Amino acid sequence: MNLSVQIGKLTLQNPVMVASGTFGYGVEYAQLLDLNQLGAVVVKGIRLHPVRGNPTPRTVEVASGLINAIGLQGPGVDGFIKKYWPFLKKLKVPTIINIWGTTVDEYAEVARRFDTLGGVGALELNVSCPNIKEGGAQFGTDVKLLSRVVAACRKVTELPLITKMSPNVVSIAPYAKAAEDAGSDALAVTNSYPAMAIDIETRKPKLANVTGGLTGPCLKPIAIKLVWEAAKVVKIPIIGMGGIQNAADAIEFMMAGATAVAVGTANFYEPQTPLQVIAAIREFMQQRDIQDVSEITGSVQTTK
Repeated sequence: MNLSVQIGKLTLQNPVMVASGTFGYGVEYAQLLDLNQLGAVVVKGIRLHPVRGNPTPRTVEVASGLINAIGLQGPGVDGFIKKYWPFLKKLKVPTIINIWGTTVDEYAEVARRFDTLGGVGALELNVSCPNIKEGGAQFGTDVKLLSRVVAACRKVTELPLITKMSPNVVSIAPYAKAAEDAGSDALAVTNSYPAMAIDIETRKPKLANVTGGLTGPCLKPIAIKLVWEAAKVVKIPIIGMGGIQNAADAIEFMMAGATAVAVGTANFYEPQTPLQVIAAIREFMQQRDIQDVSEITGSVQTTK
C-alpha cells in the first residue's frame, strides 16, 4: 500500500502531520513519540523578531475543546535557527515552518530568510494576523490582503507554500481560490475560532487576554464542511485539521477532500495520537483493499 502524499514539491511518507502551535518545535515531544514516523513536523509560528506572547492564564478547557491565547510567542527567525534548527534538520521527515508577520513585507522577509536556510520542507503562512498598515484587518479575512501576502512570499521563495486559512469568513471559497491564484501550493483548513469563557464566581474572563482561539473536537464538523467547500474550488492539496482524535476523524477529512491531515489539540492529552492515526489509516486501507491513500481523498458521495 502507498501512504505517501504530495504537497507541492514536498513528498510526505504518510498523510499525518501535527498542527502548528500544538507541538512546540518538535524537540519537546521527541521523548514521547518517534517523530520520524510522522508525515511532517509543523512548528509553532515564527515572526521576524522575538515575541513574548500574552500574559497568563493562556489556556482554558471548555466542553469538547480548548481555548488558547498564547499570543504567538516565539524566538524570532534568528532564535529559531540557533536554538531549534540543529535538532530539526537532523530529522528524517520534513519540517514545515509556520510563519507570520504584521505587514506584507515582514511575511516576505521571513519567507526569504527561510528560503536561504536550506533543508526546510515547506512554509505555512499563518494569515490570521492583523496587518498594522491596514488598520488591523486580518490578512485571512480580506481577499486582497491574502493575495498580496501569498504573492509576496511566492516571489522570494521556491519552497512549497501552505496557506493556513482563516475560518472567520462568510464563505471560504473565494479566499481559497485567491490563495491558489497567488501561488500557494496547498491550503491548511482550518485555524482556530474566536471564543471566550467566563468564571461565574469571579465574573471575570478565564483568559488574561479575555478572548482566544477555540480548538478541539467541537470544531470537527465545521472544519470538515470548510474542507469540502474549499476542495470544490481549488486544484491544490488541502491539509485538513480541527478536532482529529483518531483515524475515523482523519478519514472524514480526507473523504471531504483533504490530501493530508494535522493532529492538533489531541497532542496535549495523548501525544501518541498522530502515530495511532497513521496505524489505523493503514488498517482501514488493508481491510478495504485500498492500495493508495489518494483513493480516499474526495471520495464522499454527496449525490444520489
